[in-house]
Amino acid sequence: MKIASSRTRKRLHLLTGACLGFFLLTHFSNHALGLVSVETMESARHIFHLVWHSWPGTVLLYGSLLVHFLLALESLYRRQTLRMPAREALKIGFGLVFPFLIVGHVVSTRIESMLIGHGDGYYQVLPKLWANPASATQQSLALIIVWAHGCLGAWFWMRGRSWYPRYFLFFYSFAVLVPLLALLGFVTAAQSLEAIGVPSTSWFMPYRTSPEVLEEIKTSITAGLLAMIAGTLVLRAIPVRGKIRITYPDRAISVAKGFSVLEASRAAGIPHLSICGGRGRCSTCRVRVTEGLERQPPATDAERATLTRIGAPDNVRLACQLRPSHNLSISPILSGGHAGLKTKPTEQQAAGRERHIAVLFCDLRDFTLLAQRQLPFDTVFLLNRYFETIGEAVEESGGVIDKFIGDGALALFGLNNTIEEACAQALTATTRIAKGIDVLNRNFMSELDTPLRIAMGMHAGPAIIGQIGYGKASSLTAVGDTINAASRLEGFAKEYDAQLAVSADLVRYAGLAVDDRESYNISIRGRAGTLETLIVQDAVEVEAMFEAQKQPTRPPA
Repeated sequence: MKIASSRTRKRLHLLTGACLGFFLLTHFSNHALGLVSVETMESARHIFHLVWHSWPGTVLLYGSLLVHFLLALESLYRRQTLRMPAREALKIGFGLVFPFLIVGHVVSTRIESMLIGHGDGYYQVLPKLWANPASATQQSLALIIVWAHGCLGAWFWMRGRSWYPRYFLFFYSFAVLVPLLALLGFVTAAQSLEAIGVPSTSWFMPYRTSPEVLEEIKTSITAGLLAMIAGTLVLRAIPVRGKIRITYPDRAISVAKGFSVLEASRAAGIPHLSICGGRGRCSTCRVRVTEGLERQPPATDAERATLTRIGAPDNVRLACQLRPSHNLSISPILSGGHAGLKTKPTEQQAAGRERHIAVLFCDLRDFTLLAQRQLPFDTVFLLNRYFETIGEAVEESGGVIDKFIGDGALALFGLNNTIEEACAQALTATTRIAKGIDVLNRNFMSELDTPLRIAMGMHAGPAIIGQIGYGKASSLTAVGDTINAASRLEGFAKEYDAQLAVSADLVRYAGLAVDDRESYNISIRGRAGTLETLIVQDAVEVEAMFEAQKQPTRPPA
């Protein structure tokens, strides 16, 4: 059931979708003119008909509709597994349901007008629809569904573009306003005709197609659509000759030829990232082929372009595009685990009080340059994995994440324990963060031109903990001189090209000796005096500090 090459199918899908989208836009705009008057709607309808009721317009419109529907069925057949993200399922579901919702409207307007040589205008159609609430509701539902299908398709196409975030608000407003104005125009125009008593019958037209004939046409078209969908599902159920074996690091599965590696993972319930929905527009699903690469189909132009952009080695392929023809062994490069934090302080635990706490600022160095070399999807994924590493290290050490700022993070320790315990936890967290960054660098070795580098600053002292902000933008946070000092120390860590700049006060609170370590008296803007600070090139060294002699004394408050 392969209609054309992958690249040709994508172009046809995009072009036919654009044609149908333009038709919908003009059709809905015509409806929206009902907010002005029915006469305005009728005048615009004549212009609309000059384009879409001409033979070229008719061939273009219904040809696009047929090709788009066939491509959807072909995509459904090739998908192999019906496991998919909810957005993809909605897009496909809306596309398959829509023809059944509009077939009656198409038969009673477009097909009948072709049979009798003239068609009804708004003065005839609006009263009939308004007098039949079920039909009006069905048409309104069809309008919303087809527009939602088109918007989802456009979103899948646009979201990976670099310019999309700048125009997101415009696209979102446009997507909401078009169907809303169309529905309001329909209601306003129908009510105006009802108010002046326009009849719902076209008594002045001498000849109409019998309802029985129209019903037969409608039934035939519906049966044809059902047969095409059912045939596609039956073909999917027929076993394909030959199976291949895909070996993962922890298991092996057998699938029929024709499956992509991503589809095989989904069918087997194996977590496999694919942020763009398996369309080859990101590289998050990529895998390293450890055995059997030489017998597989070559990469398509689209796949090759993505792999070239990220500088992937020869043994890396996109799982959504690779459809193995022989056995192979793979290793997913990016984990399918969920990023994010597990816990958060409650208001009862951390709101409206002053406490002695330990504060950790962590920042990813040179991330702007790194992001310029990555695909947008990959940048977001990498940043989330970095935040996941920070969050897990902080929470496992006993702290909480206050907030993420750009590519930086602010963590607090001591919301519910002593300052001594908080400082020990903060130092432990820095070691875990450093080790976690090393793991990320090993996992992304083939994708990063330079390893990820971090800079951390830590200080301990009094701070105000409270719910700060406005409306939905408010959150539990900490303010005070201790926070500012920790932020400044993170900047000093960068200046000294070190992973950690930590105040001597925090180290002493944790019970560790600082007399045998080199320290710096650093002036901090906005703060009187200097702050004794230790510069640690590698935060893993903190473990050695804990193993050394501990000092039980506490610095004076």
